[in-house]
Amino acid sequence: MTDISRPCPHIIDTLAEEGHAHSIISKYKLVLLWSVNRFQAVTNTAKRRKISSPLCATCNLFLARPFACLHCLYIGCWDDGHVVEHLNEESHTFCVDAKTGSVLCIQCNDFIYDAHIDEIRLATLVMAEEQQTRFQVAKKPREAFKPWVPSEKDIAALEGAVAIPCQGRRGLLNLGQTCFLNVVLQSFVHNPLLRNYFLGDKHNWKQCKVENCTCCEMDKLFTEIYSEDPNPYGPITFLATTWRASAELSGYAQQDAHEFFISALNQIHGTSRGSTNVSCNCIIHSTFAGQLQSDVKCERCGNVTSTVDPMLDISLELRGKGGEVTSGENTLAACLRRFTQPEKLGPKEYSCGKCGKASHEASKRLSIRKLPPVLSFQFKRFEHKTTDKNSARKIDAPIRFPASFSMAPFTTLAMKETEKENNVPHPVHPGPDAMYEYDLFAVINHEGKMNNGHYTNFARFQDEWYRFDDDKVTPSTLGACLNSAAYMCFYVKRHLDYKPYMTPTYVLARETEAVREKEIEKEKEAARMKEVEDALLATV
Repeated sequence: MTDISRPCPHIIDTLAEEGHAHSIISKYKLVLLWSVNRFQAVTNTAKRRKISSPLCATCNLFLARPFACLHCLYIGCWDDGHVVEHLNEESHTFCVDAKTGSVLCIQCNDFIYDAHIDEIRLATLVMAEEQQTRFQVAKKPREAFKPWVPSEKDIAALEGAVAIPCQGRRGLLNLGQTCFLNVVLQSFVHNPLLRNYFLGDKHNWKQCKVENCTCCEMDKLFTEIYSEDPNPYGPITFLATTWRASAELSGYAQQDAHEFFISALNQIHGTSRGSTNVSCNCIIHSTFAGQLQSDVKCERCGNVTSTVDPMLDISLELRGKGGEVTSGENTLAACLRRFTQPEKLGPKEYSCGKCGKASHEASKRLSIRKLPPVLSFQFKRFEHKTTDKNSARKIDAPIRFPASFSMAPFTTLAMKETEKENNVPHPVHPGPDAMYEYDLFAVINHEGKMNNGHYTNFARFQDEWYRFDDDKVTPSTLGACLNSAAYMCFYVKRHLDYKPYMTPTYVLARETEAVREKEIEKEKEAARMKEVEDALLATV
């Protein structure tokens, strides 16, 4: 997306022309009003269905994410590039994403930001919601938004307030070989999505009544880390809650940081709001959940069987140990290429549904179908052979990973384009490059041997890097972080695509169940009344 400090010159020139600006802004408001009516304000499913989805003017398909040209009445799809083709053919400059209100400038080839456009977007959304959104109890229109103007009493109270500094860089005490816990908790603390969630009071441990709630422990952790106390904090209750929830992690033995990371995600998921096994929108799945697609191709008939599985992180294989690895083999990009390259399957591993027989020639390929907001990578430094339990070893090979990179080449859509274009080195992927860019914000390191090693980590706080070694917090640099012995890396999406609010499926299921119970009660009442009537008729 265009840097705010360097705004798009084309939108500035367009808004400077009074007649042209009025036309652009009018169409922009109409698109936003339609979006509110279709996706946000109308909660009744029957009413929402009456607001028809538009068709792409090129391919005549229904659009779940329509893009509208701001110069004419054209509406097209983004995935197939029809809206971009229209802008180029008609020499039009701007189009808008109806769901998010983001404006694309075809001359900049990027989504742009303009302060005036953003003010119009916010004002239009607030106005539309004020007109249509009603309170659940009173069924009255929502009161119009009014900006807060502090009174003299408010000003006096603000002037007398004492500002409490937020630390955000606080060490954690080692409670007895608990460095594995400390580094994972530090990665949680510096995760921007988790930070905004818990500091935004989305879960309050003082009001929660769930026993052994890991979300409560997370809320306590963020409260302590961002308090004014500079002394190291001991996550004793977090450790005790982990022991109760996961027996394999109990005790004071050294544990694997990745195993604790997965266990902590499951525990937070199980105790957070919106947690469900059907369609989960809890904070963990909203942050870490993506989709991994597996394509198995029969080399005999060309039949492809695809399956999609959820993922919370990606584990990557390493090559060699110590100096036995060649340069470039253990970079993050190389590991991802090995992760997504086709592999041959054994004769008994796959049976083609089209051929009807076990195929001796089949290949399997993994790709990222859906990218999560936060990507977590684990490098498999520890090897365990099933035949000999004492042959476990650690791969000390250095790993090169960047401060920022693009996941576009490893997505399912990009790989399909690569196959269509006969393995071109730089395939065309749908959407702007900003949709696939990630920035590093935390790294977990393992130092020492396999059985007596120690975990430390680096994390980014605002624009500065720090090294966390249990209770010791020291300023560091990005270069020191990139040269560390990485075991896990955490990247956050540079531009997050926020979706409009949708009622969770578990709420819809609960409402449907309540309606069904009322219908059953009515049926029972009708049956009882019929029995009474039959009894009265029998006495006549």
